[in-house]
Amino acid sequence: MDTDTPAPAPGAFLGTPGVFSWGDERMFEVYRLGRFPYQKAWDMQKAKVKQIDEGALSNQLLLLEHPHTITLGRGSHAEHLLLSSEEYARRGIDVVEIDRGGDVTYHGPGQLVGYPLFHLGERGNDAHRYLRDLEESLIVALRPFGIKGERKPPYTGVWVGDEKVAAIGVKFNRGRTRRGYITSHGFALNVNTDLSYFNLIVPCGIQEYGVTSMERLLGRKVPLDEVMDRVVEGISRVFGWEAVEGASPS
Repeated sequence: MDTDTPAPAPGAFLGTPGVFSWGDERMFEVYRLGRFPYQKAWDMQKAKVKQIDEGALSNQLLLLEHPHTITLGRGSHAEHLLLSSEEYARRGIDVVEIDRGGDVTYHGPGQLVGYPLFHLGERGNDAHRYLRDLEESLIVALRPFGIKGERKPPYTGVWVGDEKVAAIGVKFNRGRTRRGYITSHGFALNVNTDLSYFNLIVPCGIQEYGVTSMERLLGRKVPLDEVMDRVVEGISRVFGWEAVEGASPS
């Protein structure tokens, strides 16, 4: 495990002067990427985490949809995949082993995926608090739609009754240059998701409870752009950071 180095004085530049200062910590840039392949998004996260660690980028929030993809976190169990790899491939579903925590989950069209790439050094480097704040951000985002999201200890995520509407799986990357964690991976909020795909796995390894979507709860399609706006507002409110729209999806 990498050893943390002492942090510079508040407001000091780290990396290229004029690019990003430690005084800019209480903001995040938002990038709306549209339909985006999973592997490409994962590679982008890793590159941006490195740049955030080096002080070349501010905090980032990537918002996107994935094509049909099943991801296996570090805590995954093979028995939670209910089909063979050949059958998943035949159905056009990618299966990807990744480095976040958690078990198996599904991503696909109609699901809003968010990847907050946040440096937690200014927030006490508290991983537990970060997970709870991410949940609270989504709970806040759902309220304008008349949906009462809740927590369901000991499980992570956002629930409506006994059904999960948003899954959360995070990696805490230890900084090499800066003190503290930089987050990657994030949340998946079922907006207009085809929930039948969850029948092909045991979602998050939880057999006794189900999944739902905003569309199912409201009985109508929900504009994804509107949900993205509410999510950005929720994160800004809960984290106390200003949201700035990114100039380009790069």
